[in-house]
Amino acid sequence: MGWSRAWTIARRDLASGFRGLRLLLVCLFLGVGALAAIGSLTSAIQGELNSQGQAILGGDIEIELWQRTLNEEERAFLAQYGTLSPGYRLQAMASTPDAAVPVELKAVDDNYPLYGTLLIEGQGASKAPQSGEAYLAPGAAERLGVATGDSFTLGTEQLQVAGIIEEEPDRLSEGFALGQTVIVSQDLPEQAGLVAPGSMFQSKTRVAFDGAQDPDAVVEELEAAFPDVAFDTRTRNRASPGADRFVSRMGEFLTLIGLAALVIAGIGIGGGVNSYLEARRNSIATLKILGATSGDIARIYALEIGIAALVGAAAGLLVGVLVTPLLAGALGSLLPVTTSFVFDPWALVRAALFGLLVALVFAAPPLVRARQFPAMALMRARVSPLGRQWKAAALPVLLGVGGIVALAIIGSSNAMLSALFLAGAAAILGFLALLGWAIRWASTKLPRPSDPIVRAAIANLHRPGAATGSLVTALGFGLSAFVLLAGVQTSLGGNIQQSVPDRAPDYFVLDIPREGVSDFRSIIGDVSDEAVVTTVPTLRGTVVSFGSEGDQMLVSEMEESDGTWGLRGERGLTYSDTIPDGNVVTSGEWWADGHSGENFVSVDEELATAAGIAIGDLITVNVLGVEFTARVANTRRIDWESLGFNNVWVFSANTFETAPHNLAATIELPEGSETGGLLRTLVQAFPSASVIEVGPILTEARTILDQMSLAILAAASVTVLAGIAVLLGAIAAARAARIYDTVILRVLGASRRQLLALQFAEFGLLAAILAGVALALGSGIAWLIVTQMFEFDWLPDWPQILAVLGGGLVLVLAFALGASLPLLRARPAQTLRSL
Repeated sequence: MGWSRAWTIARRDLASGFRGLRLLLVCLFLGVGALAAIGSLTSAIQGELNSQGQAILGGDIEIELWQRTLNEEERAFLAQYGTLSPGYRLQAMASTPDAAVPVELKAVDDNYPLYGTLLIEGQGASKAPQSGEAYLAPGAAERLGVATGDSFTLGTEQLQVAGIIEEEPDRLSEGFALGQTVIVSQDLPEQAGLVAPGSMFQSKTRVAFDGAQDPDAVVEELEAAFPDVAFDTRTRNRASPGADRFVSRMGEFLTLIGLAALVIAGIGIGGGVNSYLEARRNSIATLKILGATSGDIARIYALEIGIAALVGAAAGLLVGVLVTPLLAGALGSLLPVTTSFVFDPWALVRAALFGLLVALVFAAPPLVRARQFPAMALMRARVSPLGRQWKAAALPVLLGVGGIVALAIIGSSNAMLSALFLAGAAAILGFLALLGWAIRWASTKLPRPSDPIVRAAIANLHRPGAATGSLVTALGFGLSAFVLLAGVQTSLGGNIQQSVPDRAPDYFVLDIPREGVSDFRSIIGDVSDEAVVTTVPTLRGTVVSFGSEGDQMLVSEMEESDGTWGLRGERGLTYSDTIPDGNVVTSGEWWADGHSGENFVSVDEELATAAGIAIGDLITVNVLGVEFTARVANTRRIDWESLGFNNVWVFSANTFETAPHNLAATIELPEGSETGGLLRTLVQAFPSASVIEVGPILTEARTILDQMSLAILAAASVTVLAGIAVLLGAIAAARAARIYDTVILRVLGASRRQLLALQFAEFGLLAAILAGVALALGSGIAWLIVTQMFEFDWLPDWPQILAVLGGGLVLVLAFALGASLPLLRARPAQTLRSL
């Protein structure tokens, strides 16, 4: 029999639809659909980031410096490549007689924006505001209670609202802000006294190339021309590194979610194919008696299963493409992504290949088993179950697994993560398969209970043809998924509710003049005598070199590594005569209060270990063009989770006596303190200072984490749906295998109540055993996701997790009992004649 005759028989089998293969269709639909949507969305966002790099960045390259602008030589060097657009970025306070709010001040020149379009409500495309005018983000205007034409104060200057920002083209590249945007002319910060020496501000200079220069090459030339300057540069190729990292990480995570759904679906595919072939046992036996070879059987049912797999995968691809615009619309305010249909051929091909390879891996063993057995063995399969034939299935399974591994690693931006995930999935499958065997073996060793229902339930776990192995795998994965989701969800909520608010001050204040500290404390004392005010000096500097005396290593010549981040670029610096709160000295000794001898410095112990910095080494830093050298006196362990001032570098107070700088402060007020006029009072007393309210920031952080949690839940719901489908399929397969037993028991006089009790006891025993396994597996994987992938604290709500697990157990038992109802309606005589 050739492929043509096999297709004729297969087509007749499929004429009535995919009855019996619906589980395979559903599982492939869910898994392939999830991967298609994830791949298309990630590709769309990445494509927008790449195509709009110039508009997102606001130039072809951007150069940032702390506490100074480019000098004449640096500007002349960049001007040879194109048009420059310099400006400032800093925190500031905007106020009216009735309100005061922190804002992100963005001072720009007349060339802004070099790329993209700045849209102002009711005015359309606009350039930079004129001197004495400002454009306000809607949130800033709302909090100040102003509209176009009104006035407000910024620093020492009064400005007129020239318009409300509708679209800020380079918003994404600016990163996280501690306030709403206010755009002003380039000269305003200096006029308002906001960029005096020692103030915390950044200068940003964008360049629009005149020709087709390579931005990365230009950056290399700039750094070579000025090797001693710590430029912070970005190019149009990486206009928003934060967004790139977010898209990459979330894409990897969602892809793993899709792969997890496919792995779980694979179990359902195997069970569905097994049930489908079992239902056609007599047809297969008849075909063999009529002369069909094992190859003919394989061709017929491989065609049927292949067609069903293609239909399921195609439906998943279609839905994945259709839902991508909906997902893009939900992310439109956060990331640059269009809401039109996105067609990424590679993402769709990859999703389809994943689905078909998973179908091959899990469908091959039952198909091979059906083709290997002689007709008489198939006829007797009800009373003498077929043995396992793994050797013949080894080749297609290994080919499928190899294809999945290659596809996952080649198409991933993090090959190691994908490899670890696949290894973990294989380990879990192997563990659950071993557990299924152990349960069957242990049930043979248990003493025979006197209760006939319990005795029969235990016997069902190890009897010939028992579906214990597939049920353990399906139940184990399904219940573990419930625990995993509950663990991630509640732990994220725990971080929001417990970790952040308990450690946060009420206000951060930046750029307090050193001579105004006593007045500052007096203003806070007028609000509450119990207020806690902590002040620290704030400077920005670049680490130039480090090492033992006479053997200094230049930071510019070091190889980059994650552990030495504290040596790179502009760093926050401070000094103190006492050990900062939340810090513990781990080696060396702290200098004496009022120390006036050699300059000393304390270093974060993790940085010291990574960079090889030892007690007694010398550290040289550049602050505002002046170099200061200090000797390492000790290392410290820093509590980075506290929302106070944490610095990698803490110097002795005498180090920066000649360096201009200001102070920063945190304010902690007793609960219930009345702070109505505090912000306005601080703005009037210190117009150059910036007060940051922590409450709104925490609210925004809580919103972001809530959105992340919801996104995880929505994405993982595909896995849960696949798990539920697999559970239903496994229970249905077990029900089909049990029709013979049920009919025999009914003929022997068993009542419907006893048959239901038997089903309840069997599934109850399995569920009780697997509950503990699922709790350990699910919570363990949730811990890895929360602490390693998202880098949050592990703060699960165990009562809620146990409640979710209990709900999963109830769902399993409800499915099992629901699946048993058709068994009770089976007519004994008719059923026995059909077997």
